Parts: sequence; C-alpha cells; structure tokens
Amino acid sequence: MTSTSDLAPGAAHPLHSTSRAWTETNCYVDVWVELLHDLGLDPVPAAVCALSADFVGDQWTFLKFAPEDLRVLYGISVAEMNVWRPVRDHVVEQLAAGRLTTVEADSWWLPYTAGVSYRTEHVKSTIVPLEVDVEAERLVYLHNAGRFELEGEDFRNVFELRGERALLPPYVELLRLDRLVVRDDLAAATAVLAHDHLDRRPLDNPVDRLGERLRADLPWLREAGLETFHTYAFGVVRQFGVTAELAGDLVEWLTAHGQAELTEAAGSFRAAAVAAKTLQFRLARAVAGRDVDVDALVAAMSVPWADAMAATVAWHEA
Repeated sequence: MTSTSDLAPGAAHPLHSTSRAWTETNCYVDVWVELLHDLGLDPVPAAVCALSADFVGDQWTFLKFAPEDLRVLYGISVAEMNVWRPVRDHVVEQLAAGRLTTVEADSWWLPYTAGVSYRTEHVKSTIVPLEVDVEAERLVYLHNAGRFELEGEDFRNVFELRGERALLPPYVELLRLDRLVVRDDLAAATAVLAHDHLDRRPLDNPVDRLGERLRADLPWLREAGLETFHTYAFGVVRQFGVTAELAGDLVEWLTAHGQAELTEAAGSFRAAAVAAKTLQFRLARAVAGRDVDVDALVAAMSVPWADAMAATVAWHEA
C-alpha cells in the first residue's frame, strides 16, 4: 500500500459547516480546503482569489485557489503533470515520494456521490488520492468536504484500468509539500495578495452584467427545462454565491488578524451569498413557468456586493 503520512484526518473545516449559505463550493476549492485543513494549515487566506472574480459572459469565474497564492502562503508547489502512463502508476509513485496529486475523476465511480451522480451520471470532479492499495484495490481520497474510500470495480474504473484507452488523459496536478511552511507573517502576506487581487478586480459591478445575461437567457432556459437549468445555475448563480461567501470569510479573517477593519464588508458579502441562494431557488420556479421578479432578486445580490467591494477597495486604496 502506498500512502502519505503527513495528513491528519479530522472533522471537516468550518468552511464546510452546514450553517453556511453554501456548504460546498466547487470540487476544486472544496478539496483544497480539506487538504490544507488536514495539513494543519488555515485555508481561509487562499480564498483571497475571490476578490478578483468576475462575470465573463456565460458564467461566473470558476473559483480556484491560485497556484501562486498557495506557494506564497504555504510553500506548496502546484504544477500540471504530463500523464504519459496509467494514472494509478503516477499517483502511486508520487505518494511513495511524499507528494500528492489532484486527479480529475468521473463521479460515476465515486460512491460518496450516491443519489447525485454515482452510477447515474458522468460528471468530472477533482479528488486527491491519499492511500492506494493496488492488491486490495482500495483507494482513500479527499473529495468535496471529506475523506472517503472506494474499492473493487470503482477502484479499477476511477483509475481507468478497464483495458480501454481513454480518448484523452485526465488533468492531473502534482503537489509538492517538501517546502511546506507555517508563516509567522501569514496575515501580512495575505493582505499583500489581497491588494494584488484587488488590482485585478473588474472595475464595474459584475453582478449587474450577470443580471443582464440572466434576463436574456430566461426565455430559452424555460424551454430547455430543469436539467439544463441546474447546469446553468451552477456556473452562473452558485459560483457567484460561493465567491461572495468566501470573500466575506477572507475580509473577516483580515479584520480578525489586524490587517483591516472590514466587518461591515464581510456582512455585505454574506448578504450577497444568501441572496444568490434565494435567486437559485426562485429561478427554478421561473423555469417551471411561475412568475418571478428577476430584477429584485438580482438587486438583492448586486447592492450588497457593490457595498462590500466599495469598502474593500477603500481599504485597498488607503
């Protein structure tokens, strides 16, 4: 069996608390939250990327903890791997060397997703393998908000061991932990990165552009049906809500660590996150043919987002 001993399993990080508006974010951010948490590191500073997120026409930014931020904050190096042999072989070798990988996997073979996509739908997701027992066909891995196991047929298929050559290899990243650091000046380093992301923020209110696109798309969404709506809502509404909530966590963290006074901004970001969840529920009704005041729902996101960003930018420019 190949594994890494650097990780200490425990309860999920508070960023995955059921009391939050968005208990889970997206597969990539979620797995990094729990990986950093298991390494004994605080994942909140990595959410600094939320401050430069934008609406890009047909979707909100799919938030990812930036490799350059992970290197600065924690000393973790992240780089794409060249998958030139079976994924399992790469994962086993890197684990033996004390390195981890993120691996694109098909949720069809991830039992944790039972009732959502397991054995019912092919959905790309990101996992971090922690232990691989080739003889026993057993895998321990991080996914979303927790640590899970799979075996047997799921093991053989998640690593593409069916004897069928995939059209394209999955995307795999190599995570080097040999220069892991716990910074005494983590708060100051996070503030520097926050300024950098704010320099790259959209100069208008991107939520207004999101609302315009939503109003334009609503007629065909009604025709497309609920299945298409769920995919659309994940990329447009959910990712905004996730970004707003993480931005609230980030500015609250900066405040708690003496780098800013952004308590009101944190509250406004969280109000925008809650409003996004309300919008997602109401849009489902609209797609089903009911009348919904889209303008009011978008305004409930746009106004607090604008307020929060104005306060955060004022700190940035001061």
